[in-house]
Amino acid sequence: MRTCYGGPSGGLWAVAQLRQVFAESHAVTVPESVSFDNYQELWGSKGQLLDTEDCRRDALAMLDRLDWWARALRRARAREPYTYSYPARAEE
Repeated sequence: MRTCYGGPSGGLWAVAQLRQVFAESHAVTVPESVSFDNYQELWGSKGQLLDTEDCRRDALAMLDRLDWWARALRRARAREPYTYSYPARAEE
């Protein structure tokens, strides 16, 4: 799940790098995102989001995917708990 903001890329490059960190931690990520590109132009003077339709659509897609993964992983862990041990290192 990604929510990011920034300039023209909306912070997506930074988030892409974080996905690698999460993968190393054995975390599941979802590709859907809510991105606020050029965020300075998306907010009104009182802090309200000006274009809520795109944000709502993206957020619903992201949350639907997150819900799917949560249910799938809950069922999988009930059948077989996840364990991980780091591989033994060769003696130096």
